Amino acid sequence: MSTLDAALAAPPPQPEEMCQTRRRLLLVTSAAGAVAGMAAAVPLLASLLPSERARAAGAPVEADISKLAPGEMMVVEWRGKPVWILHRTPEMLASLKKSEPHLVDPASAKQQQPGYATNEHRSIRPEFLVAVGICTHLGCSPSEKLQPGAAQGMAPDWAGGFLCPCHGSQFDLAGRVYQNMPAPTNLEIPPHQYLADTRLLIGDDGKA
Repeated sequence: MSTLDAALAAPPPQPEEMCQTRRRLLLVTSAAGAVAGMAAAVPLLASLLPSERARAAGAPVEADISKLAPGEMMVVEWRGKPVWILHRTPEMLASLKKSEPHLVDPASAKQQQPGYATNEHRSIRPEFLVAVGICTHLGCSPSEKLQPGAAQGMAPDWAGGFLCPCHGSQFDLAGRVYQNMPAPTNLEIPPHQYLADTRLLIGDDGKA
């Protein structure tokens, strides 16, 4: 018997079998549609979420300072800039007053900081300096020279602070520039606030 004859001789499909076939086809079609829909939704959702670059460009950055011991400094990135967080010791804070006669702007009259940081320690809490680590001369990044004296290659009367290796600008432990230096102004203090005793938010001070 030929294949055609066998097909003609076979009994017609029963209604139940036809329903099952239709259900299988419907399930397959629905699954394919769901996959296609998900594939189309992923780019849409991704376009609605801020990219890593966008977050780095302006989003606030949270820093945990719970393990930052007195005398130590950590660096976080905000808007593509290094932000220093220095936990100043009582000796470091005492050196700020001694540096004032040698500074360009000891009272921070030029607006390089928010109003709440316009004080001799240029910070919300005296023991913590939060400053953008970029020299105000040509945008180089100063090096930390936190130890007083000549221990880190500075002059014997050095009180501790920061040195820009590019053109020699020097800053004290509050980010204030010394006189007769290429940098015209003090280091920038970014907007910031404390979310808790050990949690710092940089880039947002709640004023907006």
